[in-house]
Amino acid sequence: MAGLRIALVAGEASGDILGSGLMRAIKVRHPDVEFIGVGGPLMEAEGLVSEFPMERLSVMGLVEVLGRLRELLKRRKDLVQRLIAEKPDVFIGIDAPDFTLNIELQLRRAGIKTVHYVSPSVWAWRQKRVLKIREGCDLMLTLLPFEARFYEEKGVPVRFVGHPLADTIPLQADRAAARAELGLPDGPLVALMPGSRGGEVGRLGALFLDTAERLRAMHPGIRFVMPCASAQRRTQVEALLVGRDLPLTLLDGQSHKALAACDAVLIASGTATLEALLYKRPMVVAYRLAALTFWILKRLVKSPYISLPNLLAQRLLVPELLQDDATPEALANTLSPLIEGGEEQTRSFDEIHRTLRLDASNQAADAVLALIAKPV
Repeated sequence: MAGLRIALVAGEASGDILGSGLMRAIKVRHPDVEFIGVGGPLMEAEGLVSEFPMERLSVMGLVEVLGRLRELLKRRKDLVQRLIAEKPDVFIGIDAPDFTLNIELQLRRAGIKTVHYVSPSVWAWRQKRVLKIREGCDLMLTLLPFEARFYEEKGVPVRFVGHPLADTIPLQADRAAARAELGLPDGPLVALMPGSRGGEVGRLGALFLDTAERLRAMHPGIRFVMPCASAQRRTQVEALLVGRDLPLTLLDGQSHKALAACDAVLIASGTATLEALLYKRPMVVAYRLAALTFWILKRLVKSPYISLPNLLAQRLLVPELLQDDATPEALANTLSPLIEGGEEQTRSFDEIHRTLRLDASNQAADAVLALIAKPV
């Protein structure tokens, strides 16, 4: 494999983390490898020359995408032409499926091997996307085992590589050290994590604070900690705290420290539920959407669960209170017994952590290099 050339495209910060780990692992095996494509600062630090800033692909929301659609389509067209001319040994699309799956399809038709790293949620909704994946993808790399089983059933070549977070988060987090670092005293501590986006905090922030007030009446001496994803989220939460008297510590970022320090978590559905699982903290998952969005998704989503711990356990391991069921009373009553007794949850969390702890970057590198070496 002399003169190896690998193309990668990542569309957001999480993909930049995955891409840089994969590049580092490949470089150990092939120090002379050349990387081309699109990535962020971490991938650039590993040697990628990015065609354009990765931020141009980081677009959230339907309206925002429509406003940038012409630019995104032109960038994708130019990138496909460039990559077909360059003929890399393999193309790796990292997450960002709306942008990368189409690139994979065009490149594979042009005779270039393709890999997709991080499965879209095809097992939950819009399952017909798997047909496009099967046509455009030589290999799917999944972070979660139930995703790999889904692709095997659909005839898509797949490899479960484990989750990088499971590699970086210790099997046993030091609660006392985390509290000392954050200046938090002993006694019951609950982390409130209503999400990282403005809309999530708008829908869940007051609900979580109302729940905290009820928990305070049930557990004298209880304290709360809430990591804020950005300065804007902190300002948003501070406005919700006006007129309340809660023993609450707001943190700038530091969500992992909050999870290490706490006894239990009230948390919005999302990637953070996996982080709470890996820190072995008992949790209650809550979520609210706009009424129409919830009505539509309820009819589209095929999965019986929404939170990653339950999807990984393939059973109702953690309580999920959604939409009208997510009231302060219900959340407080469900979370209260877990503050001092969530052992059943945490035993299962430890088993899942070990299942996911496979050294993902090296597993992914081995799978990519095996695909390159495979005769066409």
